[in-house]
Amino acid sequence: MEPNTLLDTLMEEAGMSRLGLAARVNKASAAKGKPMRYNHASVIRWLKGQRPRGIVPNLIADVLSDRLHRTLSLDDIGMGSPASPSPAATPLAGFIQKSTAMWRGDQQQRADLQRAPLITGLPAVGPVWEWENPPEDADVSRGGTVRVRIADVAQLRAARTHYEQMYRKAGGVVTRGRVLNFLVADTAPLIHGSYTDAVGRELHRAAGGLVAIAGVCAYDSDSQGLAQRYFHQALRLAKASGDRAFGGYVIALLVNQALYMGDHRQAVAFAESGLRTAGHAVSHALACDLHAMQAKAYSRMGDSAAARRCMTLAETAAGKIRSDDEPAETGYVQPGLLESNMADALMRIGEMGSAQTYAAEAVAVQAHDRGRVHRLATLTDCQVKAGEIDRAIGSADAMLQTMGGMESRRLTERLTKVRRSLIATRSDMARDVVERIDGALDLPM
Repeated sequence: MEPNTLLDTLMEEAGMSRLGLAARVNKASAAKGKPMRYNHASVIRWLKGQRPRGIVPNLIADVLSDRLHRTLSLDDIGMGSPASPSPAATPLAGFIQKSTAMWRGDQQQRADLQRAPLITGLPAVGPVWEWENPPEDADVSRGGTVRVRIADVAQLRAARTHYEQMYRKAGGVVTRGRVLNFLVADTAPLIHGSYTDAVGRELHRAAGGLVAIAGVCAYDSDSQGLAQRYFHQALRLAKASGDRAFGGYVIALLVNQALYMGDHRQAVAFAESGLRTAGHAVSHALACDLHAMQAKAYSRMGDSAAARRCMTLAETAAGKIRSDDEPAETGYVQPGLLESNMADALMRIGEMGSAQTYAAEAVAVQAHDRGRVHRLATLTDCQVKAGEIDRAIGSADAMLQTMGGMESRRLTERLTKVRRSLIATRSDMARDVVERIDGALDLPM
């Protein structure tokens, strides 16, 4: 049995204790002439995943529906028939219920979520297809106990910026728990609250930004299946908000994850989807990054011509970037990011001279610490492959120093690869930096 986080989340929203739910179910059953004697221990068993017999699930749904002033189905309370097929497109209300339940389950470190496998095949493409195609959400207004104001939405936006900066400075391992606490304690009550269609679209947009950061932190913590589920949630929230540009940003996160997982064809396809569907709404910075990631994907597939074509498109988009016209989320597309991506692609198609030039240009530009670590890792790779071991040692040393204080499994992986490439040079000069890398890798996260 898996814990029933849907029921747990609904009880939390309703402000109902275990004993309170049991008492109300007993009262409802007595009114139907079927007296029952449930207590708090019974509810604990339901929360652990036990499905009570007979009409009890319906009574639980009725009790919570009355308290929350909306109709809840057996699926909504986590007691639907396991044999019943899931709808192709989940209605927004049901989607929100399941999403907030997942946030709560992740906060509680449920084992099934921590070990969630990566979704593959058609189910992995489905959320992207749903974002691309009708129907749109005609009205996202909602009735609830908490009245949502624009000031509440502004708080969510400010929190997204705060946690993004924390992620860049400290890494996803440290930041992840903080984002989850905010989603459960502050975001969930608002998205379950009461709001007009206009406020609701802004709310879904702001909540989507936070969910995307939660996904980034899960990705950085190497919980790839969980990260993918957060990205899918953020994409559905983007659709509800009506903000195509934001949806394009979430697509870029999925493209980046596909690249990391080695699914290069899916990376190309998702990037095409983002560019096509966001259309004129896509920002120049986002277009630049999507084209650059396509170039990396093609280079890893050995298609040099396609890689060069995408690099040209990325450079063209980069020349049109105006920071004042960009949404908050594309702030990661900083000067030097394109050059670093170009270096990666060129290195893989064997153009080492150009790759090293671009990698050096990327490092020469000021960037936040996390971005600088990635750029130094790319430069180190280029220098090792070019046989410039002394320079590679200097770049690796700078990378190691910049990583101080960060907890990130992705950065640790890059450091491990740099260590491996330095050892492969069989250079005595690399021994000192390799030993210090070993010391950094020994630190627990």
